[in-house]
Amino acid sequence: MRHEKATRLLDLARMLAGSAEGLTLDEMARNLDVGRRTAERMRDAVWTAFPQMEAIDDPPTKRFRIPSGLDGVFQTPTAEELAALRTAADGYKASGADARAASLYALEGKLLSALRGAARRKVAPDVEALVQAETIAIHAGPRPFEDEQVLAAIRTAIKGLQALSFTYGGGSTPGRTREVTPLGVLFGRSNYLVAAEGQGGQPRSWRLDRMSDLKVLDRPAAPPADFSLQAFADESFGIYHDEIQDVVLRIKATRAEDALRWRFHATQKVVQEADGSVTVTFRAGGMRELAWHLFTWGGDVEIIGPQALKDTMVRELREAGLAHGAWVESDA
Repeated sequence: MRHEKATRLLDLARMLAGSAEGLTLDEMARNLDVGRRTAERMRDAVWTAFPQMEAIDDPPTKRFRIPSGLDGVFQTPTAEELAALRTAADGYKASGADARAASLYALEGKLLSALRGAARRKVAPDVEALVQAETIAIHAGPRPFEDEQVLAAIRTAIKGLQALSFTYGGGSTPGRTREVTPLGVLFGRSNYLVAAEGQGGQPRSWRLDRMSDLKVLDRPAAPPADFSLQAFADESFGIYHDEIQDVVLRIKATRAEDALRWRFHATQKVVQEADGSVTVTFRAGGMRELAWHLFTWGGDVEIIGPQALKDTMVRELREAGLAHGAWVESDA
């Protein structure tokens, strides 16, 4: 128990040393999943151990931080942390995300080079043992496009709040030059820039592998104050954005255990019915991608609504059946 308390205090110290603006008591309590009074006692304990901690007025509250960081002895990564970093990097590389893999490998090298010799020799065998014993299953699907120069240009524009231009090989007018306000990047089976074109344009997705001749423009282009990339991503099942629908699914009782553990969507509500079946509801666009996913559930899922999702599922099944010589009932 004493060891656990000491670990929690060190976690808090790292948070306070890693935050440029500092943390309020409420933020400490939320990050540590404790009550405000407990957070206050933990803050006082950390302040005793690290007297360089400072309080910053931020009316109507105060923020606390350790401005000079922590000594290296408190920052030595564990074998589990280094192994998780390596496994994540290997997973990115195997899936084709070479740019992000390179960044994680570089971070691993920096962490190891910062360790003292004795600490590095102690942790290295455990890291290798864990890496050999753990891996990530790579699922079938398109390899994401991650050209380092494309990502570098996008990130430069985002950091500098500048406009970005590129030639786009997709859409209704392939080859047209676009000038956009970059808002973020969505990584997935395919990678997309989220950006708004023109004054007051709505955010939309642009595939990175269809972009060329990128230029960061000397023109300010700040994102809207109320824009959230996570909220934009949550509007759709997958990447494609279309009309937002109220989705209702019913999963048979025989698959209830799987359904209760499954994450269909960030906004989902899951209810187990009296007969053992599970009802899942959420709001999202992207009915085609959702239909593709629901096909993996076979006959264990029933689409209650919307009708657009039912129609999409029937159409996809009909096209697959025709392609494989199956008899498919006509619309007549």
